[in-house]
Amino acid sequence: MELKNMVAMVARSGRQLQRYNKGHRQVVGCIPYRIKGNKGMNLEDALEVLVISAQRKGKGMLFPKGGWESDETMTDAALRESMEEAGVFGSLDERMLGKWHFKSKSNDALYEGYMFPLLVEEQLDLWPEKDIRQRIWVSVPKAKEVCQQSWMKEALDLLVKRLESSTTKIIDEESM
Repeated sequence: MELKNMVAMVARSGRQLQRYNKGHRQVVGCIPYRIKGNKGMNLEDALEVLVISAQRKGKGMLFPKGGWESDETMTDAALRESMEEAGVFGSLDERMLGKWHFKSKSNDALYEGYMFPLLVEEQLDLWPEKDIRQRIWVSVPKAKEVCQQSWMKEALDLLVKRLESSTTKIIDEESM
């Protein structure tokens, strides 16, 4: 049976299995993206990313991310968080976009964050955090405008650069 057919409709909670590195809580997430199918469009016009609302009202939009737990791999945690918070599945590029150290704006906690690209292949109508989060597909410039987290904006820039270089590589190979 496929994973998406066995999805528990309850998000994980608690911190018993949470990973820490030198006092930094380890979090992992994805930048869910899709590319609209118009040939000849430049990447920036064709690329859309999925942002979700923060759990606390008024804290803006962000990409799905959460705690990396001791009973899962980093990529499994990234996929789980994307499903729980945004209700999406897809192909995860296992080459992470990067690692960031940051401080929580609300409680001064220290974090170590990792982000991965997720090419969305399916969007669920029902998901664990549907009642507490909004999700919306936006352009890259709009995502940079609404995202409150500077480290997530950096991850988005890295995703765009990676996709542009892979697109250039494909075009170069086709012209040979």
